[in-house]
Parts: sequence; structure tokens; C-alpha cells
Amino acid sequence: FLFWASGIVSFQTAFSGFVDTTTWFLFGAILLGTMASKSGLARRLAFIIMSKVGTSYSRLLLGLILSDFVLTFLVPSGVARIVIMAGVAVGLMEVFGLGPGSNVGRGIFIIITYTASIFDKAIIAGATSVTARGLIEKFGGVPVLWSQWALAYLPCDLITIFAAWRLTLWFFPPEITSLPGGTAFLREELRKLGPWTTIEKKSMILMLLAIGLWSTDFLHHISAPMVALGIGLIAVLPIAGVLEIDNVRRLNLLPMFFVAAGISMSEVLAKTAAVDTLTKVIFSWLDPFITNVFSSTMALYWTAFIYHIFSGQEVAMLSLSLPPLMQFAKLHHLDPLSVGMIWTFAIGGKIFIYQAAVVMVGYSYGFFEGGDLFRIGLSLTVFQ
Repeated sequence: FLFWASGIVSFQTAFSGFVDTTTWFLFGAILLGTMASKSGLARRLAFIIMSKVGTSYSRLLLGLILSDFVLTFLVPSGVARIVIMAGVAVGLMEVFGLGPGSNVGRGIFIIITYTASIFDKAIIAGATSVTARGLIEKFGGVPVLWSQWALAYLPCDLITIFAAWRLTLWFFPPEITSLPGGTAFLREELRKLGPWTTIEKKSMILMLLAIGLWSTDFLHHISAPMVALGIGLIAVLPIAGVLEIDNVRRLNLLPMFFVAAGISMSEVLAKTAAVDTLTKVIFSWLDPFITNVFSSTMALYWTAFIYHIFSGQEVAMLSLSLPPLMQFAKLHHLDPLSVGMIWTFAIGGKIFIYQAAVVMVGYSYGFFEGGDLFRIGLSLTVFQ
């Protein structure tokens, strides 16, 4: 608003983020997440995965991490996934007979919180990765395919799942190694859900259609935002019967406004040539390290990690840093997509509570402390 009111740029430039496909990609993703949550599909899938993995503390941890990863495709919001997974976790804690402060509670809640933040970067789903994709396309001048992004990060996902699991077991050894009556508990929870409902089946079909179209975008070239918004709007149609207008009215649109404002700020940086100044100031020290793949990757990764400590909000950080980073990549004849993906992945590393809304929501349940996050966050960041 102030960019427009002070006459720095025109109204069209100051509010350009509100007509950007990235903002409406996020709106479509919010519709998909609402569909998975309202139908009960997300909760059912979480319990199915948990029941297949096992009932010891070790296996339950792995099941929670895997559930978090799978739900990223269906519920493209780390905060929403925390709420869903927390419901499952609290039920498990009651069966364990343990509460806040226990190693089991700290391990379970810190890992579902941390992995929710990481997986939001590895799959174009949450506000962070959706914003990064849009900025890389706009300022890097390169196409960003959903399938390419997911495939490139897949090795990181698999290694992260294993590392997060083992580090949690190491840092938080359980007071009770096996869940008493665990199999019976999981079966009872699935029994309470009853047989698959019509709305769950319809939601599953629509979600699989979206994932199928995203995964094959290199063949049909239908953009990811168009798929997300299209499937989300189909869910609202009376013929589909998945979402009602009241569900749409109750959507939290603040994330959309935040992303749109961030993209608008990036556009202002470009239009006023401020991006060139930022490039010189922020990235001038990187020049000596841009010599080979290894040193370039390490320098970019740790620069982004440190930058994120001082710029806590992820979307705001990307909005301000990705435009000059894309300029830096072009000046040094680097691939903008690779550089942008390394930068985006690096902000998955968290050591302080304030660094992401997802972490703050997970912390609010009271099962882990700031020191717990610092230990496992720093270890996972170094590992990654």
C-alpha cells in the first residue's frame, strides 16, 4: 500500500502479487487441504500408515514421519498437517500414559513439527514452495515443473526421513519402548472412522487426479496452479458434493494475502532496480566460492540458513532474497532453477521457534522446549 500511496510505483505494480498465478495456486492448494481435512481422508490415511508400520516407539516415530510426508501431497499446509497429526499423537500419548516433558512426547511432537516444515519445501504444496516456484519462474526466467521439483528433492526426502527418525531416537530415548495395546488402539481408531464414506472416496479420486496431472506436467504442460485451482473448484461444484460454499467462506485467506504482498514487494524491487543494489550488497561475498558445484552449493546453503535466522518469516525472506539471487545466478551463468531450489531447501533448517509458523504451532502443544528444537534442528541442518 505504501509503495502505491507514496508514488514509488503504480497501483498495478504495487498489487501485482494479487493477480499472480502463485497466489491462486495457493488458494487451490488451500481448497485441496480443506477437502482432505473435512472428508476425514487425511486422518484415515495417517492411521492406516501407522497400523502398517508397527506399534513400538521406534516404528511409531517412523510411521508419523511417513504419514507427514504422504499428507504433504494431500494437505498442502504444514500448519494444517500439524493439527491433524497432533490429534493422532495426543491419542498415542494417552495410550503410552505419558505427557509433556517425557522423551516420548518430546520426540513425537518435535519430529512431526520439524518434518512438516521440511516437506513443505520438497514438494510444491505449501506457501513457501509455491512462492519459491513463482519467483524462480518470474525472475529466473525458467519453467518450474511440479514433477521436476518433486523428483529432484526425492533423494533428500528419503535421506531426511531416515536421518530424522534415527536422530530423534538418539536424542529422545523412550521411557516405554512399546505401545501397550498399540495394535488394538490403532484398530479401534480405524473402527471409529467406519467404512470409507462417499465423500472420502470422492476426495481421494480428486486428489489422485491432481497428483497425476502434477506428476505428468512434462507431458501435457498444464501448469501446476491451473491444476490446483481447477481441482479445488471442481470440489466446490454441487455435482462433486465434496465442499460446500460455507466451507469456502470459512477459509483462512490470510496466507494468500501474505504471499500476494510478498510477490508484490518482489515486483517493486525489480521495477525500481533495487534488486541490483541488493544483489551487490547481499551476494558480493559469495563470489570467491562460486568455483565448482560443491563449494557453490555449500556457500548457498549456509548463506540461506544464516539469512533465515535474521529474517524469520519464510515467505517474506524468499520474496526479498530470491529476486536478487536470480539476478546473481544470471550474472554468474548459473542455472537459476538449481540455485533457487538449493536456497529454498536451506530454509527448511530451523533452530529457533520463531522461524516458521509451523514450528510455533507445534511448540504451542507444550510437549517440547526451545532447547530440544535447537539440538535436533542444528543436527538435521548439518546432516542435510
